[in-house]
Amino acid sequence: MRELAYLRPSDPADAVSLVANDPDARFLGGGTNLVDHLKLGVATPGTLVDVSHLPLDALEEHDGGLLVGANVRNSDLAADRRVRTGWPVLSRALLSGASGQIRNQATTAGNLLQRTRCVYFLDVTTPCNKREPGSGCSAAEGYGRYNAILGAGPACVTVHPSDLAVGLVAVDATVVVLGPDGERRVPAADLHRLPGDDAARDTVLGHGELITAVELPRSAHARTSTYVKVRDRASFAFALVSVAVAIDRAEDGTVRDLRIVWGGVAHKPWRATRAEDALRGRPLTEAGVRDAAEAELDQARPTAGTEYKPAMVRNATALAFRRLVPDLAEEAR
Repeated sequence: MRELAYLRPSDPADAVSLVANDPDARFLGGGTNLVDHLKLGVATPGTLVDVSHLPLDALEEHDGGLLVGANVRNSDLAADRRVRTGWPVLSRALLSGASGQIRNQATTAGNLLQRTRCVYFLDVTTPCNKREPGSGCSAAEGYGRYNAILGAGPACVTVHPSDLAVGLVAVDATVVVLGPDGERRVPAADLHRLPGDDAARDTVLGHGELITAVELPRSAHARTSTYVKVRDRASFAFALVSVAVAIDRAEDGTVRDLRIVWGGVAHKPWRATRAEDALRGRPLTEAGVRDAAEAELDQARPTAGTEYKPAMVRNATALAFRRLVPDLAEEAR
């Protein structure tokens, strides 16, 4: 058994100081991801700094939107009436993840910071650049069904597992971060990063930076939003492919603004900007949606085991739009 220190700071600033000044320290929130990694030997910190008791559980009106504290439980966020009406994509994304028991324990910040479920990352007997930089990527030539098709590189081909993160990008959320140098705000779209040549880093956060809240701005497209998740089984499974769509249409049916974000396809939630550009300012048809998805997928590079993903992305994207626009017409090609 590996010994470690356990600390309970009195406020967020103390927590930040404890971790920032100890390269071997980690924050502990709900623990639904980190505790698993401790058991597997994937994570081996010398110190755990428990932030689960800190007063970061607000869920309140803020600057015309909603402030979600880092410690708000997934189940509470999904059930909140304001979230269900103003940002329904978030409720749907959260309810599609894990089990009721885990949603009661998992936190908002912890959901965003969960790490990949790549089987090689979780197996400490195999090479993994994310776990041990420079050791290689076993998934690149191994079992590849869950691998990325967008934004991957030789250092890492894994995907980010969070459902909530995909939804937050679709509603233009901002992540509030407290660090040794003070507070800063990071757009949800910029929080996670592609692997590049440093696969060990999942996010742009530095050591000792603590997520304290997420800000949800109100918008017309956030109110008309949904989430579609395709997975191996109906519960407690991570996405093979997921799609968050948020859309604002004019009275004549043309698209004023929209967001399309894909999960299960990249190292981060993938904002499908080419697809958005193809649809913005035009009437919606299912053929148009599929063509727009195809324009984005022109960048995709499926490898052995992931050949199914482009078609799954197109179909899931079309399904998300049909849920938001039930009378979506199929246009003759």
